[in-house]
Amino acid sequence: MIHKVKNLTVAVTLALGVGTITGCANSSASISTDSPQLKAEAKSAMSASAASTNKANTQVTVLGTTTPFASEAIYFVMTDRFVDGDPSNNHEEQGGEFPTWQLPMESSDGEKAYVGYMGGDLKGVLNNGDYIRDMGFTAVWMTPVLENPNQSFSGDEQITYGGAFKDGGKTGYHGYWATNFYKADEHLISSDLSVKQYTTQMRENFGLKSVFDIVANHGTPSFTMPSDQPGYGEIYNAEGELVADHQNLAPEDLDPKNNPLHEFFHDYPDLVKLSNLDDQNPKVRDYLINSYLYWISQGADAFRIDTIRHVPHDFWREMSDRVRAEHPDFFMFGESFQYDANFIAQHTLPKNGAVSVLDFPMQEAMVKVFEKPLESDFATLADTLYLTHGPYNNPYDLTTFYDNHDMARINATDNGFINAHNWLFTVRGIPVVYQGSEIGFMRGTSEHQGNRNYFGQDNIDNAKSHPIATELAKIANVRKNTPALQRGLQFNLELAGHEATFYRVLQSDSAQQTALVLLNKADKPADFSVDEYMQAGTWTEQLSGETRELVTGDALTTSVPANGVQVWVREGALDSDALEAALIKEMSAQ
Repeated sequence: MIHKVKNLTVAVTLALGVGTITGCANSSASISTDSPQLKAEAKSAMSASAASTNKANTQVTVLGTTTPFASEAIYFVMTDRFVDGDPSNNHEEQGGEFPTWQLPMESSDGEKAYVGYMGGDLKGVLNNGDYIRDMGFTAVWMTPVLENPNQSFSGDEQITYGGAFKDGGKTGYHGYWATNFYKADEHLISSDLSVKQYTTQMRENFGLKSVFDIVANHGTPSFTMPSDQPGYGEIYNAEGELVADHQNLAPEDLDPKNNPLHEFFHDYPDLVKLSNLDDQNPKVRDYLINSYLYWISQGADAFRIDTIRHVPHDFWREMSDRVRAEHPDFFMFGESFQYDANFIAQHTLPKNGAVSVLDFPMQEAMVKVFEKPLESDFATLADTLYLTHGPYNNPYDLTTFYDNHDMARINATDNGFINAHNWLFTVRGIPVVYQGSEIGFMRGTSEHQGNRNYFGQDNIDNAKSHPIATELAKIANVRKNTPALQRGLQFNLELAGHEATFYRVLQSDSAQQTALVLLNKADKPADFSVDEYMQAGTWTEQLSGETRELVTGDALTTSVPANGVQVWVREGALDSDALEAALIKEMSAQ
C-alpha cells in the first residue's frame, strides 16, 4: 500500500523555549526562548532577514533544544548487577548473621531473583566501555555509588520472590540506601580505580559521559529492626563522623527538637521503612547539596534524581540554583513516577528548578504499542509527544525510555524491541536503555522476579550477534551522527497504524540538516511516498547509504522493510517556501 503523505497539518514545537523560527522574507520574526545560544542565533537570523527580502539572504533558525546534553544517548546500568570486574571487592563473607552475598529468592517453578550483592562494580563497567560506545551510546547512568550498610536488613516484612514494597532481608546492593552521601561503596571501587579515575577513563578512553544517580528523599531503612543494626538509620559526613541516627525508632517517636541526632529526619514516614530526610532543615540541605557538588568534582556530567516528587519544589530550586551557579549547563532529570504529564511537568518549570524528567507518559504508551506491535497503532504515541501546547518547559529535553529497574521489563518479542528502539532513537527526547534490553534480558519480569538479575560478561560477549543488539547499534549510531535527530524540531506528517512519518529539522549556526524518518512496525514491507514539504536536493538514507537526487515537485518514494526504519537526510538550508510558511504559522500559534 502506498502511503501518500500530503496536505496534512504539521505539528511544530516552538513555544516555551522549545525552539524558534526567525527571519522569513516579508515576515516579522520573534524569539521564544531563554537560551543565550538560541537568542544569538535568532538575532543573527533576524539581522539577515532585515538586510534583504531576497530568499538567498534569509536565514531560518529551527531548533528543538539548545541543551547540550540533548545530543547524548544513555545506557543505564545497575552497577552491582552489570559485570564483576574485580572479585576482590565482593566481600562475600560480609554481614555475619545478616549476610549480604547473593541472597537468592526462588519461585515455585525454580525461577530466581536476588536481593544480595552479585559482584558488579565500576571496573566491570569500565572494562566494557567499548561495548557501550559501539552500541551507539554516549553516556552511562549508573545507580548510586554511595556507601550502603554492610548487613542485610532485619526489619520490615521479609521480601519473597515476586513481592513488592517490603525490605526485610534485602541489602543496599542497588545503592539507594546511603549511609554516607560523600563516600563510595567498597563493593564498587577498587584499589586501583576510584570514582574519579573511573569517570576520567570512561571519558578519555571511550568518550562516555557519566550520569550519577542522586537521592534527597531518604536514607536507609531505619526502624522495625528486632535490634539496632550498624549503618541502618545512620548518616555520616564527609569526614566519617556520625551526624544523624534514627536509633531504630518509629518516625513519630523521634524528637528532632531535643535530640541532635534526630534533626535530619521528619517525624512522619514516607516510603516503606526508609528514613524520611527533613528537606526543610538548612543543615540537611547543605549536607545534600554539597554532596552533589562533590560528586560533580569527581566527574559527574549529569544527575538522575531519585524520587524527585517526594521532595518539595523549593528544595530543587535551591539545589539547581547552587549547582548551576558553578556549572551553568549541568543537566539533571528526575524520576517522578507518575503517568500524568501535567503532574511531572511541574519539575521542568524554571520556578521549580528547571529539572527535566523521565518521560513516564511516553513509557506507558511505548509498552502498549511495542509489546503488541501487530495489534497496536502509532497514533497511541502521538499524544505523548506534546509537541505543541504541552505542559513541559521543553519536551525535547525529556529522557525517554520503555522500562527500567523499578518496573516490569517490557514483555516484547525481539521485533518489539527493535521497533521500540527505532522509535526511541528518532523521536524527540534523550533515549535511555536499561542494561540487558539489547538481548531482551529477563523480559517481562519485575524487580523481585529477575528484572535486576546479574547480566554478566558472558551475556555481553554474546550480545554482539543478537538481532536486538545488532539493530539497536545501527539506529543508535545513526542518531549519534545526525544532529537533527538529537536537537532538531520534530513535526509529524502521519502517525497511524503500523507506520510513522515525521521530519526532524535543525537549522542553526552549528548545523543545517533536515531528516525524514520513516518507521514500519508491521511484519511486511511498507511503501512510502512523501511529497508534502519535500525539498529538492540530495537525500541520503543513513542506514544503507543510498542517495536520491530530487528536484522541485518530486516525492521521495521508498519501501521500508518489516520492523524497519529509514532516515533520509538532506544537508543545508531550508529550500521550501511551503515548509518555511508552515513553521512560521505554527510559531504564530504559540
